[in-house]
Amino acid sequence: MKILLDECLPIRLKYLLKEYDVFSVSEMGWRSLKNGKLLRAAVEHKFDIFLTFDKKLEYQQNLYSFNIAVVVFIVARNKIELLSHLNPKFIEISSTLEKGKSTTISN
Repeated sequence: MKILLDECLPIRLKYLLKEYDVFSVSEMGWRSLKNGKLLRAAVEHKFDIFLTFDKKLEYQQNLYSFNIAVVVFIVARNKIELLSHLNPKFIEISSTLEKGKSTTISN
C-alpha cells in the first residue's frame, strides 16, 4: 500500500508506518501543489492513501472524483506524540479504506 503524507504532518510519522510504502509531499517535490493538484498528482503516481491533518480538505475538494482514500487525523496539534496514538487505529482500518472517500481518525 502506497501512502502520501501531507506536508502538515511530521515526517517522523513515516517511520511509524513501516509496513507501508510511505512518502512525504516534500520527498515527492510537491510542496508547491495545493489540494486538488496535490491529490491529482498522488493519483497519477498510484498512491492509495493520502494522510492529512487538514479537516477542511473534504469540504474543499470533491473527493469522489479522486481515486485515492483520504485519512484525516483529528488531534489537537500535529505533533508526533499525539499522532502516534492514532497509528494502531490507522493500521487496523487501512485495508478497508475506500478510494474517493474521507475517513477521520481520532482518540
